[in-house]
Amino acid sequence: TAVVLALAAQRRVPVLIASTSEVYGRSADVPFSEDAALIYGPAHRWSYAAAKLIDEQLAFAYAHEQGLAATAVRFFNVCGPRQSPAYGMVLPRFCAAARAGRALDVHGDGTQTRCFLHVADAIDAVLRLLACPAARGLAVNVGGDDEVRIIDLARRVVAAAGTGAAVRLVPYAEAFPEGGFEDLPRRVPDLTRIRALTGWCATRTLDAMIADALASS
Repeated sequence: TAVVLALAAQRRVPVLIASTSEVYGRSADVPFSEDAALIYGPAHRWSYAAAKLIDEQLAFAYAHEQGLAATAVRFFNVCGPRQSPAYGMVLPRFCAAARAGRALDVHGDGTQTRCFLHVADAIDAVLRLLACPAARGLAVNVGGDDEVRIIDLARRVVAAAGTGAAVRLVPYAEAFPEGGFEDLPRRVPDLTRIRALTGWCATRTLDAMIADALASS
C-alpha cells in the first residue's frame, strides 16, 4: 500500500483503498458511522482490522499533505456470483453446502446479524465515489442496510436451494479451537455519507443475492 500510494502521489493518479467493516472492531455503536471511535481487543483477533486501518491512514496522509485523490471504502459483506467459499465467506459457504445437501454450519447461536451487498451494487458505489471530488480524503461505508440474523440467512438459503439441507449450530469453541475469536452481535453500516456524496443506494435484494450465489455455487 505504501508503495502504491507513493507512486500514485508522484504521478497524480487517483487511488481507492479497499478497506473493510472490520476496522470498526468491537464497537457496539450501531449503525457504524465513519467518524465513530474504533475499539479493538487482543491483537491476534484484530490484526486484519489494524492493517486495513493503517492503509486508510497512509492514504489520508497523502491526501492531506500531497493532495492525492484518495478515498477509503469500508465494504460490508459484499457477495455475488462465483464468490469463493474457500476463505470463510458466509453466503457462498452456505450455498455450496445447501446445493450439496450438507448441513449449513452456523457459528454460535445464529442470532448475530449482518448486512449483505450485491457486488454489482458495490461496483456502482465505487464508480460513483471515484467520480466524486468531495469523497477524497474520506472513509466511506459501502454496504446494505437490510439486517438479517445468520441463522435466518441459512434458512433462506436452504429454502431457495430446495434440497432440505439441515442447519447446524456450531459453538465458537468448536469452530475456532485455537481460541481468541471474538464475534460481533451486529454489524450494520451507517450509509448517510455515501448517500449524501453520491445519491447511491443498493438495488438488489437479499433474495436476489442468494439466487445469484446459488446459481454459481
